[in-house]
Parts: sequence; C-alpha cells; structure tokens
Amino acid sequence: MDLLSRRLKALAGDPQLWKALFYDRFVRPRASRIPGVRDLETSAQSLYYSSKISKWLDDDHLVKRGKATNWKKQYKLRHNWSRGSANVSETQVAEQPSTPPLLVRLYDDIVVTADSMTGIRAWSLNGDDRLIASTPLCHTGPISLAIDDTGSSEDQVGISVGFDDGRFAIYTLLRNERAFTLRYTHAASTNGAIHAIAYASPYLLTMTGAPLLSLYRFGHDRNAAAGDTMSAPTLISSLRSHTTYPPVTLAIRASPTSIVASIAYAMPSWTVGWSVGLQELRLTGDGTILDSRMASASNSSLRTPRLRTNLRVNAGAMSSIKKPTSLSYNHPYLLSAHSDNTLTFYMVISNAEELSISAGNRLWGHTSSVSGAHVGDRGKAVSVSTLGNELRLWELEGGISSSASRRRAAAGEASVQVRPERRRSFVEESRLDRELEESNVTKGWVAFDEEKVILLREKIQGVQALVVYDFS
Repeated sequence: MDLLSRRLKALAGDPQLWKALFYDRFVRPRASRIPGVRDLETSAQSLYYSSKISKWLDDDHLVKRGKATNWKKQYKLRHNWSRGSANVSETQVAEQPSTPPLLVRLYDDIVVTADSMTGIRAWSLNGDDRLIASTPLCHTGPISLAIDDTGSSEDQVGISVGFDDGRFAIYTLLRNERAFTLRYTHAASTNGAIHAIAYASPYLLTMTGAPLLSLYRFGHDRNAAAGDTMSAPTLISSLRSHTTYPPVTLAIRASPTSIVASIAYAMPSWTVGWSVGLQELRLTGDGTILDSRMASASNSSLRTPRLRTNLRVNAGAMSSIKKPTSLSYNHPYLLSAHSDNTLTFYMVISNAEELSISAGNRLWGHTSSVSGAHVGDRGKAVSVSTLGNELRLWELEGGISSSASRRRAAAGEASVQVRPERRRSFVEESRLDRELEESNVTKGWVAFDEEKVILLREKIQGVQALVVYDFS
C-alpha cells in the first residue's frame, strides 16, 4: 500500500503530465481561436501536444525555461483564473483622499503611487515589508503617471509624472537601494496640464489640455548610470486635435525598425451615441517621421446580436453607447467601459498600409456601472464596477468574430466574476462584507499581471487601499 501511495504521489506530481494537461486545456483552445494560427495548413498537427511542431504561442517562454517551470503550479494558476477564484488582501496607501486624486501604476510585482501629499512611493506585492521607497515630488499637482515598460528591469524602474502646470519629471526607482532618484524635470508649459503620459525610453508621449499631443526623445548616453541626470529631450512632433474627448489613453509601440505613438480617445457619434477614435504618429527607428493618421470605429455596423427571449435588456441600450468611463488600448485590443453596465470591445488594424478600427462588440455581464477596465497584450481583460464589488475577467484573444462568440458576449457569458475564496471565520467575513459595502473605486483604476489583479479602493472615510486578488 505504501509503495502504491508513493507511486500515485509521484504520478500526481509528474511535470510531463501537468505540461500535457496545461497544453490541452489552456494553449490549444487559444490557438484554435486565433485566425493566423488556426488557418495554417499545418494547424491540424500543430494544435496537438504530442506534435513536435505544437504551437505554444506566448506561453513558449514556459517551455524554454525547461525544468525551472513548475507545470502543476502553472496549471493551478490558470485554473483559478478560469474560475475567478482568488485570495484577497489589502494594503492601505493613504489615510485621506488627495487633490488631485492618487495615481497608481503597476510594473511586475511593484505598484507605484503618486500624489501631492505623500509624494511618489513604490510598494511590493509580495512579502510583509510592502513599502519599498518613498520621496517627495519635485512639484505639486501630479495628474498623470506612467512606467517605462521597455527600459525598466527588476532592479531599476523608470517612471514619468505629468503635472497640472504642463511640466513633467522622470524618476528611477533603484529597488536594491530602496530609493528614488530624480533624473529630469521639464519646465512648465502654456499648453496646459498634462492629462495623459506614456513612457517607453527613449520616447515620451504627452497629452495636454490644449489639446496637444507631443512626442519627445531623450538622448542615450552609454556611460550614464541609472541615477545620473538626463539631458533635455528633443521635441520630435506636436499634433493639435479638436476631436478628442476624455477619457484618453496613450501608447508607444517600438520595434527595431519603427516607432508608433498613439492616442485612443472617446468621440461623439450621431449614429450610436459615443464611439472611439485613434490617432497614430509613425516614425522610423532613428526618429524620422513617416506619417500621421487617424481612424474611428466603424460603429455604423455596431454588432448587437439578437438575445434569447428570456434576457430582458432595454432595446435602446443596445443601440446607443454611453460615453466611456475609461479606455484601455493594448494593440490590437481596444476596450471601453460604460456607466450602463457594459463594455465595448474593438480590434485595431495598424500596419504600413492601413489604420482601422473594427465595429464595436458590446460585452454584457456587469450588474452595475463599470468604472474601469484594462486589457492586456494577449486579450485578457479585467473590469470593475463603480462600487468595486464586482470584478470580472474576460478572454478576448482573437476578437469576437464568430456569431456564437458574439451571442455569448451579449448574453453575459463571455466573462467570469471573481469570487474571493472564503477561508475566514463568519465574523471576519461579515466585517469584510461591511467594508466592501462602505467602499468604492476611485477613478476606476485596475491592472493585472500573470498572478494578480490590483485595484484602488476608497472607503467612505477617505482611506485608500490597494486591493490585491491573488490567483496563485
């Protein structure tokens, strides 16, 4: 019996068994949904785990890590995501609300916050010692914040802060030294406050209240250390727009041969209420401007599939889109949240010949106003209600191209609601439920990584906390 028990235990922990299960449940279904993969002639063979040409998509890094990958742990993680099962913890970051509101951004397992009262701070999502570093800001009135996704590393994180007088600043978080260093401060501007900012070194993109979209490029000094002062950037281009409405979101996509700086924004539409637009500035790898172009969603053919008769949804809500409460753009996915309990999902085509936005697909499932949403580069998305008591996970990879997937979206079956695991006593659960009822989400900020979803919650008393949903 002991020998049999040991053999069963060894089998249950067999990495090759869990690797095959992981592929069959989480990789192959994804590959079959993506047109560029499922339409290949070799797709019949490449979508099976046993095949030498099996497609692992962006999970290929797990395979390349070899024995370092714990396939059982990875399977459990994805399983919990699919069920919306997570443990919840809170970290208080402010005792009272600030003016302007607290800003929050996520980079790996680090959360960066900034406000006029407490300055700029970095928090760890792991361990008991949460606060990594803190320093006063160089100026009051921070209203936009961005992380350098391309130039940052585990030990050094680049951060840009935009202010209400038009200036911006560059900081570097030195994680091992548990300190921030101020590397550059740009002078105030008459073009107005910097309402949005994106940072992908050496490029910085800002949107002011003018409204003016400006792209800067910092010089590269091979001998400069992480904490050294940076030279003033070069202004590459400024574009003035009179068609952009908040909310807006900025993005910078870089490749070895080109740079694409973009702004996604809300815009009124005579046919569907509100739509979205996108403006791009394309450059060569050395910073030479190629062109600037714009596109808007083809909402004249807004996809609102017929629902089952037992689903009672206001017909007017199906034909008119409310002004977005938030926008998230992670190419090629564009996602807007709305106060009428819905989201709208778009696919963007952007190449050398074309810039276009697909018709919007309405996503149903929330039971109250949606204050914020975030979409990742793989099409995974998270949305949160205004009260913060409803968090939903979406799988949007490959778009919503089939009639069946559109029916699922319209019926509210395209997402799963996060349900925290209940491991507390009844008294503790009652206290937590009361706290959730007495809280809401400020600005709808929500973000996620492979293991966690993080949102900012503000309670009635003004106390602000980072709420972490851990799926591992």
